[in-house]
Amino acid sequence: MQAQRTADRADYLRDICEKLWPDPATAELGVRPASGQPDDLSMIVLPGLRDPRLLVPARRRPAAAAVRRYGEPGSVRSAVATRALAAALASGLGHGLLRGRLTVRVPPGAQTIESRLNQTLRRQVLLSVHLGAPRANRKPVLQLLTEAGETIGFAKIGINPLTTRLVRAEHAALDRLHATGLRHLHAPRVIGHDRWNDLEILILSALPVWQRRTPPQPGALQRAMAEVAGVTGVSESPMAGSEYRRLLTARLEAAGDGAEHAALGSALASLDAVAGTTTLRFGSWHGDWTPWNMASTAGGLLVWDWERFTSPAPTGFDALHCWLQAEVVGHKTDPAEAASACVRRAAELLEPFGVARREARLSALLYLADLSVRYLTDRQEQAGAALGSPRRWLLPALKAGIGELPASG
Repeated sequence: MQAQRTADRADYLRDICEKLWPDPATAELGVRPASGQPDDLSMIVLPGLRDPRLLVPARRRPAAAAVRRYGEPGSVRSAVATRALAAALASGLGHGLLRGRLTVRVPPGAQTIESRLNQTLRRQVLLSVHLGAPRANRKPVLQLLTEAGETIGFAKIGINPLTTRLVRAEHAALDRLHATGLRHLHAPRVIGHDRWNDLEILILSALPVWQRRTPPQPGALQRAMAEVAGVTGVSESPMAGSEYRRLLTARLEAAGDGAEHAALGSALASLDAVAGTTTLRFGSWHGDWTPWNMASTAGGLLVWDWERFTSPAPTGFDALHCWLQAEVVGHKTDPAEAASACVRRAAELLEPFGVARREARLSALLYLADLSVRYLTDRQEQAGAALGSPRRWLLPALKAGIGELPASG
């Protein structure tokens, strides 16, 4: 499995190179330096050509800055390794040891992602490219750097229909968030948007992740999530007849046919029957609020990756998602066990949002169904995502939880 994923990353890198540096430019993987032509460039492939995860400029300060930002936020162990690598690159020692190179040769007048971004931003930038793990929504994320190693922004690149839709969705979400005003969190701002070479380009400001990290104040995370929930307004309605429930069914039907689709549809019908006239509160949710998409700093709570922002959704979805993803990805808990625990712990997780016990368990079951529909719609399993198959962990927890939920009185 590891060999397969490594090969996938290498293939993905070659595909991305063709998109970011299209003909007549060429991008070659190897250990040769750039030719020395003014528009040619050399990038270091980290950790190496066999398992490429990050491309950084082959210049000391930008390379060190790119590695530091790539590792933020992270575990203590990864932070130590990141600082060591950044220091080696900054000193120049790492350049001799890290031999994997991507050499981009640019004929005079040829347009590349760098030249396009330079035109849009009206300044010269260097790029670091985060390649990401196999999944349907994988897209290149570019860190935009100066020669001095300053991060001036990030660019997300939509490369296919799904990622293009997500990039556009994030653009709309950030515009809406900042038009509403945020008091309890900081989100990136859109500083540029472009369509080039069949790519959707969204340029975002850099959040100050370099600020000193601090533990969140009690209730700070819940206040921020509640603020996001109210961005588009909050309403109440019986779950079974709500707009959210109607849209969830429409999304499932649009996802196609198959055994998982049928099983999920059956589970939702059972959930409707058990829920009866139970009323839920609906608002908005970030859609992918996780420990690695936020940072608590001395300057406030930073939250990024808003491409899944959605309304309507049951209040508390963000808290459920953050807890479940932390368990499965961060703590390496068995996914099926974590999904079941998410339902059992729903009352505790949603109590800060004023959600009663029964409504909390019902919300957690809807969350598992919603995540299942997302994975089916995106075809995450077919894309190689590690948790892309709902039948392996989400559906069993959903069915068991429905069976344990008393019928509405």
